[in-house]
Amino acid sequence: MAGVTWLKPVSIDGDAQAAFGEFLRDLESRLADPATDRNVLARDLLAQAMYGRAYGQLLADAPVAALNLDARNVTFEAEYYMATDAEKFARVKPLLWLWKNLDLTPVGQNPVTGIPVRRVLAERIFKRVGRNFKCWQNVEFSVGYNMEVGDDVVVHRYVLLDDIGGIELHDNASVSDYVNIYSHTHSVLDGPDVTLRRTVIGRGARITYHSTVLAGSVISDDAMLATHALLRSDIPPHGIAMGVPAKVTRFKLRPPQTYDVDARVYPHDSGRKANPQFPNPTPNQTRKPTPEESQTRTPQEQS
Repeated sequence: MAGVTWLKPVSIDGDAQAAFGEFLRDLESRLADPATDRNVLARDLLAQAMYGRAYGQLLADAPVAALNLDARNVTFEAEYYMATDAEKFARVKPLLWLWKNLDLTPVGQNPVTGIPVRRVLAERIFKRVGRNFKCWQNVEFSVGYNMEVGDDVVVHRYVLLDDIGGIELHDNASVSDYVNIYSHTHSVLDGPDVTLRRTVIGRGARITYHSTVLAGSVISDDAMLATHALLRSDIPPHGIAMGVPAKVTRFKLRPPQTYDVDARVYPHDSGRKANPQFPNPTPNQTRKPTPEESQTRTPQEQS
């Protein structure tokens, strides 16, 4: 039911809450100012959060530590990939660096400050983000700018969102701890042959602990992917998929309704090639083992 939650409100010291609110308003104001250099903003905030001093002082005292706070002096894995849009990534890179490193500090570990700061950063990084986005600490993105997030979405700790090919998280979707969601695939025979496919998580869908969603999958509204499952296809509305590879084994008892995402009819990404050296669709490159190859023998039996 909408509006029902198992969470309860928690309050902190009023003076602390006021200081945190002022910090957040200042951050929003500076990010909204087109004259703000995001690299300078990020490095200055990190110097204060991580070392408790101004960046200039840190640079004089500990130059290696200081220089690594400036996103212009570091590289991301995404920058080495042909599929990354260099111009788009340059705009979000300092904010991703700020996000990643704040998560290692008390500012990021404290939900009172960490969640609102991530929400502010997401508004400047993602392609789209709705209201009340709640993201816990230590979440990783490939590029960030290909994330499309609806209202009231929750992403828990240590999630990998490989959005280089695009990820949609629709309203009220929930992504549990240690989930991996991918939007690119590699050829079995040629690793550099990469295909990008948008991955879609429907309204109210739940992706549970330690599960993996492969590129191009469409998880319908109100569907669920079980713990440790590996999804390489789709889940219909209200379906519960389990196993490796995941298969639908149950359906939730729900009344009929309309759907925003129904994998049976929702447009699927046909795939875009990421490496110009491999411009053509990747053909089937595997076969099933023969009966003889399917037989497994112990090392003692093989000797």
